[in-house]
Amino acid sequence: MDSPAADLSQKLSRKAEAVCRKYLFNGRKHGNYWVVGDVDNTPGSSLYVRLTGPTRGKGAAGKWTDAATGKHGDLLDLIAANLNLSTLRDTLEEARRFLSRPRPEPPARQRQEPAPQGSPEAARRLWAMGRPIARTLAERYLSARGLEGLGSVSALRFHPNCYYWREDSDANEPPEAWPALLAKVTDSTGTLTGVHRTWLDPQTAKKAPLDPNRKAMGNLLGYAVRIGSQPEILAVGEGLETMLSVRLALAGLPIAAALSGNHLAAFDPPADVRRLYVAIDNDDAGQAAFGTLIHRLEDSDLHLVPLRPMLDDFNGDLRRRGIDEMRSHLRPQLLPVDVPNLLAAETD
Repeated sequence: MDSPAADLSQKLSRKAEAVCRKYLFNGRKHGNYWVVGDVDNTPGSSLYVRLTGPTRGKGAAGKWTDAATGKHGDLLDLIAANLNLSTLRDTLEEARRFLSRPRPEPPARQRQEPAPQGSPEAARRLWAMGRPIARTLAERYLSARGLEGLGSVSALRFHPNCYYWREDSDANEPPEAWPALLAKVTDSTGTLTGVHRTWLDPQTAKKAPLDPNRKAMGNLLGYAVRIGSQPEILAVGEGLETMLSVRLALAGLPIAAALSGNHLAAFDPPADVRRLYVAIDNDDAGQAAFGTLIHRLEDSDLHLVPLRPMLDDFNGDLRRRGIDEMRSHLRPQLLPVDVPNLLAAETD
């Protein structure tokens, strides 16, 4: 009798093209294969997924290989890597969701002790309760800010009822619950250290009428929300939406959102990065964070390159000036070696 994982893997293989169109929508069909840049859905042609063949064994549909990294696997492995799912349980749950299969009855278990409020363990539990943002209020919120095509980004999740404790509430008063966009904060190895929350108004799909309407939990200093991976190059900045805007304008550029000026100043770049672009918000805090970062890293081999917006930040540039003008503004700020790749979207 097949295990639940083997059974779901075979069912996914029968829908290999549909799986690719959902999780790797930046790719394209080429003969009997789906071709894309990598498991993170980056445009390109390094990773290929077999679309036809038997449901198991040699030449099975759904088998994939990334020629650049040598990584390979089946569609369950692909979904896990694409959504950055760290457990088999989460992966099987996502596969069942895609296939519209019912969740099996959970075994009886002992009650879990509550984690300390705001701790890394509380952040891990909250993240585990989130789900991909595709077709959720979180995706509508980002879309309204000019940020499209983020439904399968593994560092973002949605929680429909995320607790919110008001700063002035009584200690015995129960928290409110609002929908929230969750962003995963990690170290350079990909280990979750915290979660950033943006609470949303279900009526308007804008930020919830809360003060503050964004909070982070867990360990943040030196860490960031990271999206994408590419040897030697990375862009880092403060806000999540700012950095998502930079990634949208500069095709496939890996990004890290440090979430504040103080955390940007303390950011710890991965050891293999050689060129670090720094998106600087157009205010005193942004300038100060960049100055501190330069001072901290002056003895390293890193080449730090500032990226300056036209307006207050890059999401403001994207929404008010548009992506074409944003790219034209960014072009002279890039190193010549990076222009052909990062501005390839201009000619798509």
